Amino acid sequence: MKRTLVIADETHELEIRRVGGKTVMVWDGEEYPFDIFRVEPTSYSVIMGGHSVGVNIDRIRSVDPDLHGFRASVFDGAYDFTLQDPHKILLAEAMARGKKGTGSLVAALMPGKVLKLLVQPGEPVEEGQPILILEAMKMQNEYTAPMAARVGQVHAEEGVNVEINSPLVTLVPLEAGEVPAAPKEGGKPAKA
Repeated sequence: MKRTLVIADETHELEIRRVGGKTVMVWDGEEYPFDIFRVEPTSYSVIMGGHSVGVNIDRIRSVDPDLHGFRASVFDGAYDFTLQDPHKILLAEAMARGKKGTGSLVAALMPGKVLKLLVQPGEPVEEGQPILILEAMKMQNEYTAPMAARVGQVHAEEGVNVEINSPLVTLVPLEAGEVPAAPKEGGKPAKA
């Protein structure tokens, strides 16, 4: 799986995969064959280009909850970096796409199983309100309304597997003067 690696203010795309029985690191689109061996729980030996480097990886706290912080200690010093959760990036991109135009089709960003539908046709929703939960790659992904709207159509069913880009829910803009449902206890909008 691809990860976005952030070191200081620089962003890099990183992927580690097996190709033909060998481990390959793809760094910003360029492939580098390498081997990695765990020496201790947080210590690794990395062999790349005929050179071996000892690396110690420790978790550190990140100020952004969507980023996972780490410190890599090598022979010439320590480097702090973060990894962005790729699922949250995909969801954010989908929500941004949903804000464009006059309506919004919320579609599956990856294949998965619809675990729970949280809205019904005709129901008003607030921006950011959870509308369904999709299980993909053993993770539960909460899809939220990208805008205040009314649920036009629910295309998915609970317990059904969907493919990438499958339509899940269609949202339609609210009529002039119409307001989304008032929040209920617990901060979630009330159902209509």
